[in-house]
This record gives sequence, C-alpha cells and structure tokens, in this order.
Amino acid sequence: MNVSLQQASIIADAALKKGREFKLAPLTVAVLDAGGHLVAFKREDRSGILRYDIATGKAWGALGMGFGSRELAERAQKAPVFITALTAIAQGRLVPVAGGVLIKDSSGDVIGAVGISGDTSDNDEACALAGIEAAGLKAEPGLTKA
Repeated sequence: MNVSLQQASIIADAALKKGREFKLAPLTVAVLDAGGHLVAFKREDRSGILRYDIATGKAWGALGMGFGSRELAERAQKAPVFITALTAIAQGRLVPVAGGVLIKDSSGDVIGAVGISGDTSDNDEACALAGIEAAGLKAEPGLTKA
C-alpha cells in the first residue's frame, strides 16, 4: 500500500499551514510513496531553487534506509565515511539531516515519506509531523529529539 494522492495533499497543505503558524521561512514539501515516487509537491513563493532536491533527498533517504532522516543525521556524525559512501550509492539523492519523515499506516507499514526544506531542520521536521498527523497517519522521524 502507498500513500494516496488525497493523503499526500493533506500532508503538504497541513505542513505548509504549520509553517505559516510558526512564521517560518518559505517551505518546500515533497511527499513520496513507498517506492520513492513523487505523489505531491508544493513549493511556497520565494522558496529557494535547491529546496526541491533537498526535500526530496530527505524523504528518499528515509525510505532508502527505513528510518527518518534525523537518525541519518546522527549516523553521519558517528560514521561520516559510511554516509559518504551511502550518498554515492544513492547517486546524491540523500540528505542526512532532520526533516525526512517516514509515513506509516495504522498497521505500522511504511506507505511513503515526506521531506521538507526551507527553515531549520528541526522546524522542517515539526511541519512534516504536523502534516502526517493531519492526514490521520503515523510518523517515524528517526531518533527522538534530545
């Protein structure tokens, strides 16, 4: 099963709404299905041109490794050589910072991932979590914040 277009749209819209509530920098949101294919994408006005690739890389890396990108960030600090190799294997489609969150259904199965870029990684992740929650799904960001 994959995240549906309707669910992905809710995630993107709710994430952007949360960003406006927090008065964050312009955000870019990419929602991928479990196979890493783009389902929904929204980019706020004035969001930088690299934000699409960053948001997609956060989500794609989470899917590829099976845990949220917050954990990828921690592993990058502990094992930079591994993350460098992993990034090469992923052909550059991996961004090891918070903001890439796995999307799970009620059974706990991964049905996709959302990646957000535009503000700090912690704020990007908070918006991703809000979007997933708004769609009635479960979020897996990786390690919990300290």
